Amino acid sequence: MAKIRFLGTCSGTEPILGMHHTSFILETNGVNYWFDAGENCSYYAFTSSVDVMNTKALFISHTHIDHTGGLANLLHSIRKLIVRENRSLINEKLKVFIPKKEILDCAVTLVTNGRPNDFDIVEYNSVQDGVLFEDRNVKVTALHNRHLGEDGSNGWHSYSYLIEVEGKKIVFSGDVKNSVELDELIGSHCDLLLHETGHHKVEKVLDYVVSKPVKKMRFIHHGREIINEPIKCENLCATYSEKYGVDIKIARDLNVEEI
Repeated sequence: MAKIRFLGTCSGTEPILGMHHTSFILETNGVNYWFDAGENCSYYAFTSSVDVMNTKALFISHTHIDHTGGLANLLHSIRKLIVRENRSLINEKLKVFIPKKEILDCAVTLVTNGRPNDFDIVEYNSVQDGVLFEDRNVKVTALHNRHLGEDGSNGWHSYSYLIEVEGKKIVFSGDVKNSVELDELIGSHCDLLLHETGHHKVEKVLDYVVSKPVKKMRFIHHGREIINEPIKCENLCATYSEKYGVDIKIARDLNVEEI
């Protein structure tokens, strides 16, 4: 059974006790697929007994630091396992899908102390609308959003993702300007919606979710409302769940969600 392991569920705040910036892993058939790389992702993966060498691909929604702050450390951890334990990645190279190559280049430069040619285990892939990746386990489709205020004239650099695994549909919002930008990815049904609240009111997102064919929803990328008033927000989720029959909860760091 596929599952999601939340490594970080907070938005780009100052450090908050018990909460770290956004990152999660989709685990299926012994293979890991990472989405975003908040600052603590590598540590939580290692201390949760995740074998990072079984990682096949990493997908970044956009390159703000609360989604990429742990990228260099993750690559550093992989490199340590290769050098010190003679381990190998599940594939020859880790596929990294990222809207701005410069951020990946910067992470590699940090890991190699300015000698990027010494680090040949990462394969850069651009992000654009449409199917980005497909193997026997998962299919990942990207759709741009307007979180960064772009008009597309210079391309798009913020994305939401549709993840298809074991016959189920998962939609990861990334950061969006408006929830309706997810309509196309949700389509006729969605088994699990991971929706951010760093830029939205909880109740407004709930109103959107219950108007769509969504079976289950988990809040991630928590903003001030959930950080400051967690009990109120949890009660609101419970009220909507009972009234509309949608399984709605607030995800927390280290939660594991079965798909």
